[in-house]
Amino acid sequence: MASRRYKTPPVRELERLLWVKRGTNQDLNEVQPGVYIGNIQAARNKHLLQCLNITHVLNAAHGTFSYSSSTGEAFYQDVNISYCGVPANDIPSFNISRYFSTAAEFIHTALSQAGGKVLVHCAMGVSRSATLVLAYLMIQQNMSLVQAITAVSEHRNISPNPGFLEQLRELDKQLTRQRAAAAHT
Repeated sequence: MASRRYKTPPVRELERLLWVKRGTNQDLNEVQPGVYIGNIQAARNKHLLQCLNITHVLNAAHGTFSYSSSTGEAFYQDVNISYCGVPANDIPSFNISRYFSTAAEFIHTALSQAGGKVLVHCAMGVSRSATLVLAYLMIQQNMSLVQAITAVSEHRNISPNPGFLEQLRELDKQLTRQRAAAAHT
């Protein structure tokens, strides 16, 4: 019943929700059990990743900057960290939604392993990485977009660009329709 009454808010309202800064902007923050959002500095700090027992890294800025190659798959081989790269540009016209399922599955797989922890990062740890974590929470944890934003914002200040928010809105509408249909069967 609740899924029928839920309506995906417009981008303007989602941006207002993001303005309420409750979290922090450290190099990385645990935003859900075993799920960290961080920046390039955190991704480059193998000692930190080992101390936190990070087992997987999802790079949401793979190949988009010259320095991002220093955090590619080969960078993590000596510390036995699984890697997935998403070549996303942080511009509103970029279609990041084509990576929602892949990213959600990678995060889910990481957390399904005993002791699995994942760092999702981009350059600043604010837009691309946050967008992919929000998509994961919506797809794998059955959260609405508002619930996902609220949950992540409790631990980290995030700000997906307006184009990414619109793509998350479309995902939210699609998932809401699917859940409503499943509830009627």
